[in-house]
Amino acid sequence: MFDKEKGWVAMRDRVMKEMSLYEKLNILSDAAKYDVSCSSSGVERRGDGTGMGNCRKAGICHSFSSDGRCISLLKILFTNECIYDCKYCINRSSNDVVRTSFTPEEICTLTMEFYRRNYIEGLFLSSGILKSPDYTMELIYAALYRLRHVCNFQGYIHVKAIPGADERLIRMTGFLADRMSVNMELPTAESLRLLAPHKSRKNILAPMRFVQEKMKENQQEIMLYRSAPRFVPAGQSTQMIIGATPETDYQILRVTEDLYKKFDLKRVFFSAFVPVNEDKDLPSIRDQGPPLLREHRLYQADWLLRFYHFEAEELLDEENQNFNVYLDPKCCWALRHLESFPVEINRADYYTLLRVPGIGYKSAGRIVKARRWGCIGFEDLKKMGVVLKRALYFITCSGKMMYPVRMDEDTITRNLLNTKERLPEGADGMTFRQLSLFDDMGLGGVNTG
Repeated sequence: MFDKEKGWVAMRDRVMKEMSLYEKLNILSDAAKYDVSCSSSGVERRGDGTGMGNCRKAGICHSFSSDGRCISLLKILFTNECIYDCKYCINRSSNDVVRTSFTPEEICTLTMEFYRRNYIEGLFLSSGILKSPDYTMELIYAALYRLRHVCNFQGYIHVKAIPGADERLIRMTGFLADRMSVNMELPTAESLRLLAPHKSRKNILAPMRFVQEKMKENQQEIMLYRSAPRFVPAGQSTQMIIGATPETDYQILRVTEDLYKKFDLKRVFFSAFVPVNEDKDLPSIRDQGPPLLREHRLYQADWLLRFYHFEAEELLDEENQNFNVYLDPKCCWALRHLESFPVEINRADYYTLLRVPGIGYKSAGRIVKARRWGCIGFEDLKKMGVVLKRALYFITCSGKMMYPVRMDEDTITRNLLNTKERLPEGADGMTFRQLSLFDDMGLGGVNTG
């Protein structure tokens, strides 16, 4: 039995060596598409031979720099081999898929050649667990060290910290990377025990805490010595799979808020569950597909937590544990708190303006600055980037609303959902209510009751 296993390993290693770099790239870039800790392009357009270039879905993803620029990253796995058997993962050990791995030299070759051709501005490197967490982390470190010190690559690098790896390896890798991430995988410890029994919440949070502490120490070192090397200067992030387990939006949002407060994360990414495996503990592969709209609402709520000073308890509670799929979270909050509206644009403070649907944090800042020079009207708000089709129900300018609107939850909800109409129902003296057999047609109009 040992000889058979040894022979199988030798055969596998020979197959891996015989693969071309392009074949490995196809396999390991496609395997990385389920990791959404950066924004993916998700498009494939091949060249027809008459023009220049082509666009392939695997290998390149898009992210955003601190100044708002969209940048392209080479997104790959170091290996799709894995010792774990997570039920939701396409690369789990029990799946019959073609396995391969890059070498540190191949990672450097790909990154530098893509960069020289102006395809990318950085690297996003994730990995399965090959042999052990320490062994995998050591390979990742070797690739980054060669990339930085041999190839002299100074572009952006986002790398995964492997849970269970030695802290010394994570620390050394952190001085070479711009951002590190440790995937939470699933929102709760119970879900991990069900779908990823080889992983534990403790092992996942430990490197996250270690990175946080080393970042704080490094900030002190930089204050004393400006030339000190920087440890993960772009911060750390994480990712949770949404829809594979029965947690509510309320539970997910509370976990997200705790991660921001306790671990100083830059981003929490949400990945709608994609059914790539059949298992009794997973949603059926014949269901309607990944809950992408739910993922979208969670991202909107995440934005409210990070930039709009909302708390998770304000957006959802024990009675309302899931977001309304038809309205964004800020609109839902405003409709439940109509006693706080309408808000007078020319007097409200910055934090009150942030809570008005249709007003973003940039437009709120513009409003506060513009008020120093005079009163603001609705036309001014439109120029400042305010989305008036949502905001008009919740604001006044100099004591007047844009249109006469009833401050009633049902009325405002109906108008917000009525996206085809430019004016709110009744604003032009007409109603869109369906006529009944009992309406009095002799009064020259419809009874608006």
